[in-house]
Amino acid sequence: MNRSVTLAVLSVIFLYGCGQNMTTGAHDAPPAQPAFSGVSPAELDFSDRRDFDSAERGFIATLDDGAVRDENGKLVYDLDAYEFLKGDAPATVNASLWRQSQLNAKHGLYEVVDGIYQVRGFDLSNMSLIKGKTGWIIIDPLISRETAAAALALANKHLGQRPVKAIIFTHSHIDHYGGVRGITTAKDVASGKVQIIAPADFTRETVSENILAGNQMARRAGYMFGAMLPKGPKGHVGSGLGQGISLGTSGLIPPTDQVTHTGQTMTVAGIDLVFQMTPGAEAPQEFMFYIPQYKAFCQAEEINRNQHNLLTPRGAQIRNGLIWSKHIDETITRFGADIEVSFGSHHWPTWGNAQILDFYEKQRDTYRYIHDQTLRLANHGLTMDEIAEQIALPPSLAKEFYNRGYYGTVNFNSKAQYQFYYGWFDGNPAHLNPLPPAPQAVEMVRYMGGGAAILEKAQADFDKGNFRFVATVLNTLMFAEPDNKAAAALLAEAYRRLAYGSESGPWRDFYLTGAMELTQPLMTENTIQTGNPDMIANLPLDLFFDLMAVRLNGPKAQGLDMKVNFDFTDTGDQAALHLKNAVLNTRMGTQYKDANATIHLSRADLNKIMLKQTSFAALMVKRKVRVEGSLLDLKKFMGLQDDFEYWFNIVRP
Repeated sequence: MNRSVTLAVLSVIFLYGCGQNMTTGAHDAPPAQPAFSGVSPAELDFSDRRDFDSAERGFIATLDDGAVRDENGKLVYDLDAYEFLKGDAPATVNASLWRQSQLNAKHGLYEVVDGIYQVRGFDLSNMSLIKGKTGWIIIDPLISRETAAAALALANKHLGQRPVKAIIFTHSHIDHYGGVRGITTAKDVASGKVQIIAPADFTRETVSENILAGNQMARRAGYMFGAMLPKGPKGHVGSGLGQGISLGTSGLIPPTDQVTHTGQTMTVAGIDLVFQMTPGAEAPQEFMFYIPQYKAFCQAEEINRNQHNLLTPRGAQIRNGLIWSKHIDETITRFGADIEVSFGSHHWPTWGNAQILDFYEKQRDTYRYIHDQTLRLANHGLTMDEIAEQIALPPSLAKEFYNRGYYGTVNFNSKAQYQFYYGWFDGNPAHLNPLPPAPQAVEMVRYMGGGAAILEKAQADFDKGNFRFVATVLNTLMFAEPDNKAAAALLAEAYRRLAYGSESGPWRDFYLTGAMELTQPLMTENTIQTGNPDMIANLPLDLFFDLMAVRLNGPKAQGLDMKVNFDFTDTGDQAALHLKNAVLNTRMGTQYKDANATIHLSRADLNKIMLKQTSFAALMVKRKVRVEGSLLDLKKFMGLQDDFEYWFNIVRP
């Protein structure tokens, strides 16, 4: 894999061109129907075509050629990849998810109102454009520079050529800033020709979210977004929040202007914007904003046409449904009476004040209900899994397509709220210190009479459609006997059946990716790079040294007492590192006088080391690194750093 992938994007995307040879077989049996929230898909009103009318409203044009390519001709995003979604849902896809994917797959340039436009379906997110008095104001320029450039070119072609005067990053996830270099340059931003507006602390949140835990998140993101799956009725059909992810070149240009508080007003390219800060909900730092001239509200990613995640399955810090609901309520009280059109960073807009307020209130109440009822049931003594099994949205919320679990789910979100307040432990002493999965599995299989007996019973349960328990018991068998091909095959088939019934796009992709990895070799020939120059250059030094501390192999470091200084010759920054008690502590802005070694180098060269474009040894040969003190101690110190392998097992021990 020859493209750079940012540390942040590893939480969202992985693996270009993988999984095209996935063997799915003829798995056309009716899907298993897992527990749904309050109202089953069979009870939803599929004759209601209002969402289709809204998703098609204002269509202007799309690309003649649906393939977006990079400068080398490599496919970055295929707008036509989801053409298979026409017609009724097949037996291998949940009908409700199929409907959502049909809506998300619509692509092109759309008018929201005269003066506000969106390019949808070019990436996981939308790129919105406001016609300012002096040029374009662009909101959230997608993941990749190639898709962002294609979106802007489409707008200029059909709406008239205009300069980009301002860019707004609503929050710190890569699908809302990664394509910025497709619509402007660092030079134009530095000169003041283009301003970039973002929430306070945007840059730090952007580069820090996945630094310390990034490898685990990245591996799981490959499952969550179906990165290795073919697109089709037996593979990836959409992610709920959007259809798919572009695989081009992502970057970052730091903001020039910060929004710090609710009520802050800016005049941007002649257009007044009134901001509402929404920290701690969908992102650590995020804002929405009102545009009085158009009576329009940009809802960013706080209000969506699906239920969002309070804990993303790829892993991240838990979000609080109570805070999320209060942010939406503040929107209603502060701006609700005036809004006539609402548009967001995903999905399609909503028109009409009454429709908008109904939408906002029911999204607000969905997050609040999950939060409150999880705590109610927990205070009755129910455990996390027991709560998730019985909690259901009331019909007034569950019947709305925009509250369905196409991305986040009631099951997963209730578990997130339990974990937020109580942690992983449910109070049962048996769960204080259980055996790890593999040795526990060996003992469980022994208790159950061995692998052959388990397989016989699992097959009988599979034939009855009891796929959830089959998955549970065969997962245990796989961890006891990882080379048991019969168990792997039956478990994979159970995962497929669960996938075919899943209303959630990420759940479907998790199940299908697990099935693939049980039955095919891991695609370990792909090399994953975990950074690009923009992200690395903006990584705060203290986070870099925190990452060094995470990578420190504690057992190897036992008994060592070492001090290492870093002195950056181009920026003047300094750091003092102390290894003791198998822990690496860092003090910024100082140096130890009794250090074992002091490293003098430029921050630019450190960035190259982090990007694996060079090494300490190579820089020393070129005399770009100067070391005072013991080279032997420095070599020993650097040798304590672990490298993380992306392709660790998930469905096997």
